[in-house]
Amino acid sequence: MLARLKSFFSPNDPARLPWRMFWVAFVVRVLYMTVAHTYRMRVLGDHFEFGWEMGRIARALATGYGFANPFNGHSGPTAWTPPLYPLILAAVFKVFGVYTLKSSWVILTINSVFSAATAVTIYEIAWRCFGRTPSANPAQTPDGLRIALWSGWLWALYPAAMQYAVKWIWDMALTAFLFSCVIVLALRLRGVGDEVAPPRTSNLEPRTLLWLAFGALWGLIALSNSSLLTFLPECGLWIVWPALRTRTHLGRTLRGAALAAVCCIAVISPWVIRNWRVFHAFVPMRSNFGAELYEATLFSNDGFPWMATLPMAESAPEFQRYEHLGEIAFSKQQGEIAKAKIHDHPGLFLRNAVNRVYFFWISVPHPTADSGVAVEAIRRINFSFFSFAGFLGLALAMRRHIPGAWLFFWAFTVFPIVYYFVTVQARFRHPLEPLICILSVYLFQSADRTRTWSRQKPASIPK
Repeated sequence: MLARLKSFFSPNDPARLPWRMFWVAFVVRVLYMTVAHTYRMRVLGDHFEFGWEMGRIARALATGYGFANPFNGHSGPTAWTPPLYPLILAAVFKVFGVYTLKSSWVILTINSVFSAATAVTIYEIAWRCFGRTPSANPAQTPDGLRIALWSGWLWALYPAAMQYAVKWIWDMALTAFLFSCVIVLALRLRGVGDEVAPPRTSNLEPRTLLWLAFGALWGLIALSNSSLLTFLPECGLWIVWPALRTRTHLGRTLRGAALAAVCCIAVISPWVIRNWRVFHAFVPMRSNFGAELYEATLFSNDGFPWMATLPMAESAPEFQRYEHLGEIAFSKQQGEIAKAKIHDHPGLFLRNAVNRVYFFWISVPHPTADSGVAVEAIRRINFSFFSFAGFLGLALAMRRHIPGAWLFFWAFTVFPIVYYFVTVQARFRHPLEPLICILSVYLFQSADRTRTWSRQKPASIPK
């Protein structure tokens, strides 16, 4: 039995290892979700915790009201969230019923597919970036396959990596998977690790198809979580930079980038056109920026909004104002109020932004009454530990000129900026967690194992 288990986890067949990771990760997630009954959502507020605004929009889609009603009642058309995940959830509702246990189990199983597939992309990212030895001394650089194995299995089996797949009906698992796929394609387009890539990832694909896939993936990311678009320019520039610097294959590279841009625009254009027709305004992705910015400027939250952006009661004056003005006008009005507050109190706004930087990387506030002080302390230590390990691993990778290190650096730097200045939740870090996982493993695998510790006195140095 032990021999079979060892053979299952052994790196003798690198081409099959990622799919073993996928199936183990998928089975573990579905079993946990089923046995622990995490698919049983609370029914408070007419099942609002079943997907929150996305669940409400999915219900409207499934019952014939279109992409509308993100809160209670029939408030009309909406662009409060991007459309991809609500459309997936609406399809589940159409087949298995609105807010049913079957629908909950099915959508969390779909989340588990995306989360488990992320282990496969993590494996390839680590293999491509760390599979070669950039130093003259091989002992100073860990083996790329070992890092790929540890990273993939850590994601597959570590409980914190699967929480958003098995408990949250939201887009986190989908977005993290799409984002990790973009990193894989960026590495392939730049040619990182082609000489060491596993047989299934050898660079045999026509480069045109890679550029098309790159553009399509960014379009899907925009339709899933448009906040990640802040990383798109840096990612594209990182791919084309060698051609810009050396003028080698510059025309072909720029044509590929232009093709990717056209493909991305083609993916998102139906959503933009729909918003123009419905709202008679240009709404490229989502309409709630002004409302969220207003919450960020409230003096009472110290950088972390505890309450919902809008009250759920239809009789609440704020909700009635939202219904009366319409979503676009309401959000614009809230944004103007927020800008006035920022102008009047810039120091307070910057202080809250600094607080949000802390919350993003160390841990957001959490009511200890729900879980206890000890559980909250463990949660905070776990969350911040991987942030620190990821940053240290990134610094080490950049110092050793690891391929892809600068791509990771820009992801860490640019991606969170919107959250720093608007709003933050622990789940917002999840798209970066595949990279954090890889860099944390790289940090600990880079530990110097050549030193031995002894209680004996060191031998005296002859004079």
